[in-house]
Amino acid sequence: MGTALRAAGFRWGRKELTHGSCQKDDTIPQNSRAQEDQREASHDGAQEPKRGAPKRWSQRVTKQSDALDLKQGVFKLTSAKKIAASLKRSAEHSSRRKAGAYRSALSMLTFYINRAGKTLPQTQRARLEKAKVELKREFGRE
Repeated sequence: MGTALRAAGFRWGRKELTHGSCQKDDTIPQNSRAQEDQREASHDGAQEPKRGAPKRWSQRVTKQSDALDLKQGVFKLTSAKKIAASLKRSAEHSSRRKAGAYRSALSMLTFYINRAGKTLPQTQRARLEKAKVELKREFGRE
């Protein structure tokens, strides 16, 4: 197909297909070698880290939640009942939360479990899953 177009007087420019009978050449001018080298150097795959952005946003959310004032180490407590009670207390006393107290507490607990992922030990994961059940019980949602 390319040879048929060329025979008909069409040629490919960098911008668009042009016809040979056109007076104006609509192709994009070639950049100088220095400009190309500068562009390649700035986009060589190595990206600069964003300044001021924390490395682990999920850790910051857990520590400095805008919705709940969590007791430090709440997810490390040894009892599911203590975890649920602490989350309930934090959710009920918070004036900045956007949803109901139950939803805020459960969201924070689920967030912590999901973000920990595979690194969360099975014993702690089981304790946190029990805390979800206890949280439901404390809010009377069973």
